[in-house]
Amino acid sequence: MHPLFQYINKHSSTEISKEDFDVVIKHFVPQKIRKKQYLLQKGEICEHFIFITKGALRQYYLDEKGVERIVNLFVEDCWVVDHDSYVNFTPSLFYIDAWEDCELLYISKKNILKLTEEIPSLKDLLLNLIVTCNIATQRRITSINLTAKKRYDWFVETYPFFVNRFPQHIIASYLGITKDTLSRLLNK
Repeated sequence: MHPLFQYINKHSSTEISKEDFDVVIKHFVPQKIRKKQYLLQKGEICEHFIFITKGALRQYYLDEKGVERIVNLFVEDCWVVDHDSYVNFTPSLFYIDAWEDCELLYISKKNILKLTEEIPSLKDLLLNLIVTCNIATQRRITSINLTAKKRYDWFVETYPFFVNRFPQHIIASYLGITKDTLSRLLNK
């Protein structure tokens, strides 16, 4: 069974039929990218919604000192997009690159809009994604006020699948702590 078919039926309250999925998948463009290859760089317009079938990616920006600040981490069965750039057609403030070799499915805004009008399960899925993204953002914002230990514990509980996929310095940046602080926490 195709991973996107499984994802849609898992995350939509309306199941997608095999026939509808055959229509949907024709609107996606499969692409393989290598580790360290960019999907998006600062200043570019994010023109696609991307579904990960294999691999891991990260979204980050460079602060005023040139230090990478991780905004999001992604693995299989995640959607990757710079929402602001995609929705408002504005230059991105972020970089998105592959942490591992990846297999991806790209879909344009035009095709998403077309499919959500034609296939109810996709419209339901898109609304679910918006709500899920907002909830995740709220939870992440509230975690900022936690101690470094509690923040790491929250991360492990919420995203256990990231722990073995990304190195400590990436996780530390995501949590807004130094890699030395994270190393001390893990050695206790």
